[in-house]
Amino acid sequence: MVTQRRRRRRAVLVAVQGMGELLVTLGVLLALFAVYSLWWTDVVADRRADQAGGRLREAWSTTPTPTPGPVPLPPDGSATPPSPGYAAGDGVGFLHVPALGKGYQVLIRMGTDEGTLAEGVAGVYTEPYEAAMPWDEEGNFALAAHRDGHGAKFHDLDLVGPGDALVVETRDKWYVYRVDGTLPQTSQYDTGVIAPVPTGSPYHAPGRYITLTTCTPVYTSLYRMAVWGSLVREEPVDAGRTPPAELR
Repeated sequence: MVTQRRRRRRAVLVAVQGMGELLVTLGVLLALFAVYSLWWTDVVADRRADQAGGRLREAWSTTPTPTPGPVPLPPDGSATPPSPGYAAGDGVGFLHVPALGKGYQVLIRMGTDEGTLAEGVAGVYTEPYEAAMPWDEEGNFALAAHRDGHGAKFHDLDLVGPGDALVVETRDKWYVYRVDGTLPQTSQYDTGVIAPVPTGSPYHAPGRYITLTTCTPVYTSLYRMAVWGSLVREEPVDAGRTPPAELR
């Protein structure tokens, strides 16, 4: 009888030890996955974005061409037509946000698909609304970027508020916007925030707007947040690419 009890105790102890080892292994694997998701993907995405940004600036310097002119709206005003000269994944320019630190810039590319955003960039929405471009006569230049992982370019977007500057740099012009409103949280299916006249924004008529969107709360993708700005002015790019006052 005593021998059987000892055997049972030993079996229970072995089972408990095995379960403990399994939980420790599982914890290590989860920690490694978190490191990969929140650190290594940032490293890879930042490297790729820096390389792509360098290639875009080199192309600007070696093959200068004018920025496309304004694209008129259809007669019925139903939608903004696709901007000419850009295909999915093409580089458009750079977004500068002084409120997020001196020297902060993000490469802007066409498209918000997972493959594009995983490259550590801000993507231009092409659906469900075709975003207007900064040089268009009116519309909403709507962008999205990851908040965590894959460069996490909009990780601190919640620090941007009314009165802050948003500067878009293209080959030939600087477009300076002023933030007029923010939406801390909305449904991830709320496409109205990137409409030509964004739903919930301070705007009630067509204009030249910019919208930045990302996931919220931090480390989740449950909801979306938005930052809205309106164009203040344009400045031509000089030979030395002297930035506007907001970036100096």
